[in-house]
Amino acid sequence: MFQNSLYSGDRIKDYELLIKQLSALVDGESDVIANLSNASALLNQFLDQTNWVGFYLWKDDELVLGPFQGLPACIRIAYGKGVCGTAVKEQKTQRVEDVDQFPGHIACDSASKSEIVIPVLKDSKVFGVLDIDSPILNRFDETDQTYLEKFVEELTKHI
Repeated sequence: MFQNSLYSGDRIKDYELLIKQLSALVDGESDVIANLSNASALLNQFLDQTNWVGFYLWKDDELVLGPFQGLPACIRIAYGKGVCGTAVKEQKTQRVEDVDQFPGHIACDSASKSEIVIPVLKDSKVFGVLDIDSPILNRFDETDQTYLEKFVEELTKHI
């Protein structure tokens, strides 16, 4: 399931190792862009069957493209629009099995078939979102959601 040979293939143990790697990677670094850049790179090398991993940051009442790994992407996303804007509006993770079935989905990359978006909240306020796309239908499951939410929780300590 995971691209890197450092991982065992036990998804839960591997996600736990990923979170420890993130913590070590960002520990002591105060620059938000550097930490988000390394977080997206770490996730990109960890996950397989994904075609975009990155962050949108909440600025002036909209999401603005932040550090990412993948093809060029939409630069701005309005509040409540698409999967990312919905995650901000509802302040909860959006796990979409088939993006073509999501009302108002914003297709930055037509190859994307499924998506998971985790809101990044700092002091109970929206900081941004972690957005991960896949060219595979139903790529993300409950285990992915649980551990990606924990990943974001750990990252939030360093932003």
